[in-house]
Amino acid sequence: MEASRTGGVRWMLVAWMFVMSAVAYLDRVNISIAGKDIAPEFHLTNVQLGRILSAFLLGYALCQVPGGRLAEIWGPRRVLTIGIVWWGVFTALTASVPATMAGGLMAFVAVRFLLGCGEAVVYPSCNRVVAGWIPVSERGIANGVIFAGVGFGAGITPPLVTWIMVNWGWRWSFWFSAVAGLITAAVWFAVARDAPEEHPWATLGEKKWIESGLDVPNKNIPMPWAKALGSREVLALAASYFTFGYSAYIFFTWFFLYLVNVRGLNLKSSAYYSMLPFLAMTAGSLIGGVINDAATKHFGQRIGRGAIAATGMVLSAIFIALGSHAQNVRVASLVLAGGAGALYLSQSSFFSATADIGGVFAGSISGMMNTGNQIGGAITASLTPLIAERYGWNASFGVAAALCVLGALAWLLVDPERKLISAEALSLPPE
Repeated sequence: MEASRTGGVRWMLVAWMFVMSAVAYLDRVNISIAGKDIAPEFHLTNVQLGRILSAFLLGYALCQVPGGRLAEIWGPRRVLTIGIVWWGVFTALTASVPATMAGGLMAFVAVRFLLGCGEAVVYPSCNRVVAGWIPVSERGIANGVIFAGVGFGAGITPPLVTWIMVNWGWRWSFWFSAVAGLITAAVWFAVARDAPEEHPWATLGEKKWIESGLDVPNKNIPMPWAKALGSREVLALAASYFTFGYSAYIFFTWFFLYLVNVRGLNLKSSAYYSMLPFLAMTAGSLIGGVINDAATKHFGQRIGRGAIAATGMVLSAIFIALGSHAQNVRVASLVLAGGAGALYLSQSSFFSATADIGGVFAGSISGMMNTGNQIGGAITASLTPLIAERYGWNASFGVAAALCVLGALAWLLVDPERKLISAEALSLPPE
């Protein structure tokens, strides 16, 4: 059966997960842009601003696995809807912290921590959708599209938030983001279903195509936590994604302020140049997803997932190291953007591999892996300005480049064909 003749409900869901991904990153990156006005209004140093950025990521990291498991138990349709409404509320509350409030720093830390808890359900839940709706042969491009939303959302944030700040002030950027989230949640709840057989728009041909391409069925069974925690693949993916997160979050948290305060660009120029890494991430996600599926088809999952990811991370290390040392600010911005794009060549590999390995447990397994990513992001949000103060910004980027190389090496331990629970163990006939 040809995939092109089966119907497109699964791709409609992937497209809306792209939108959710974009809105999620609009909600989390806006504070990095608005931080230029927030810091003087609340008398915050870069180190204190870093604590606020880290608070979001700590909440995000702590709730990754619970969010993924809830998606497996309650279904990703319901969990994603609740999560988006939750983070919309706390995005609005970010704008509600009064400038005259004693302890404003702690208020920001608390609100951003709880915002992170709500956003934590996004990618584990999306991965559960992928595991239940997308055949193995299409998971690379599906994840590529979903994570292209990261680059798109983060890319439009600098000019959009800057424009809102200039015209109405930084608080309005958060209220705008909150409304966008609530609209996104309503549409998702209306169009999504947890499994193909539940969706009234899915054709019989599409349902058969999906079923024929799944490695394990859609069913809820007890999570084998001991096996997951002892899995070489899961631990290696979490370690590699830690290095990915450390490197990626330099762009999400500090790149705009780096261009303004270190490279000396004005607000308007910084808004546009800080878009470049995120546009490169969008392109890298899509290109990496296409290559991922093609290589998996011809060479198997280990090469298709692992070799692509490792190559992207090594290229990223090279670009980041070179870009940080470039003297011309425009050349530096372009080369560093190349590093972000190369890093995101590996993005779909991470989530495709956890869907391959986890199957019905894709939410929990991707949550475990993504915990590593967010811990890396939380560390870089706070550590980057400290390294820069003591050793300079070249050293901050150099640490990220070195970690990318280590992350690439971790993929040598990952075999996506080693399932956490095989079809045979689920008392099913083997494929």
